[in-house]
Amino acid sequence: MKKSIFAALLVVALYQVYQQNPQFAEQVQAVLPAGLAPNAPGSRAEAAGERQLAEAYQNRVSDVQVGGSGRVIKILADDTKGSRHQKFILKLVSGQTLLVAHNIDLAPRLDGLRVGDSVTFYGEYEWNKHGGVLHWTHHDPAARHVGGWLELHGRRYQ
Repeated sequence: MKKSIFAALLVVALYQVYQQNPQFAEQVQAVLPAGLAPNAPGSRAEAAGERQLAEAYQNRVSDVQVGGSGRVIKILADDTKGSRHQKFILKLVSGQTLLVAHNIDLAPRLDGLRVGDSVTFYGEYEWNKHGGVLHWTHHDPAARHVGGWLELHGRRYQ
């Protein structure tokens, strides 16, 4: 019984630290071995992310932090109006498509990105009728928003 109470208090404390410091999730991810990364391909967290994306799309929900991975099916021209964004479309295992808008003024461009590449992601989902848009795939210089990232060929872009 005491162990259960301690575990519950620990979870609550960690959640409160996360709420106070959005960079906490990034710090935890940085110290985990690659196989334990929250959104490693084939992980339980990635499957949960796929479900979360499917539910967000079905329920027309936006402003949701999501993680997962997908295959690049199309590379689009950069958006150069305002902040510059590298844009491409991923197809998820579920069949859902996801437009990625990666801010290349705040994070490096994904070098050598090709159709067929697998990209792992963590960012903010915005609903649209085509499957949705993923953005905030970079750090927040003001540290007010949870930082996101993209991974391609073992390299993290944030």
